Amino acid sequence: MLKKSFLDAGNESWGDIKNAIEEVEECIEHPNICLGICLDDKLIGWTGLRPMYDKTWELHPMVIKTEYQGKGFGKVLLRELETRAKSRGIIGIALGTDDEYQKTSLSMIDINERNIFDEIGNIKNVNNHPYEFYKKCGYMIVGIIPNANGKRKPDIWMWKDIS
Repeated sequence: MLKKSFLDAGNESWGDIKNAIEEVEECIEHPNICLGICLDDKLIGWTGLRPMYDKTWELHPMVIKTEYQGKGFGKVLLRELETRAKSRGIIGIALGTDDEYQKTSLSMIDINERNIFDEIGNIKNVNNHPYEFYKKCGYMIVGIIPNANGKRKPDIWMWKDIS
């Protein structure tokens, strides 16, 4: 599911099954939190949370099968993950959401110290980038790494206070 859903979105992060399996195995290790969502006894999505700082953990990864996206399953899964995180004393969740395929306005301009904050403040979703999903769920953009994945391929960092 991880491999196919990301490939369907044009993302090759887990382009082969070996890397996808390693990601799943890491996600289920202690103390990480790993949750799945099922429909009719079939796994249609899963997500993980892992330590980043003492009280802020990183959401990684988050995947819903392509045919079930946009139907509220991701929101349900994320809400449950936040509930479980809060019960462990976690007060913030951070996430990085890459733009490697020109899905936002941030990947269409060279970012520098003069324009970075204006560009973040005026970000546009031009091709169904998931940052908007996270914004609707209460996450805010806290910064970017402009060329994280290559020239004009930024990583957009988001965070939510769940305390």
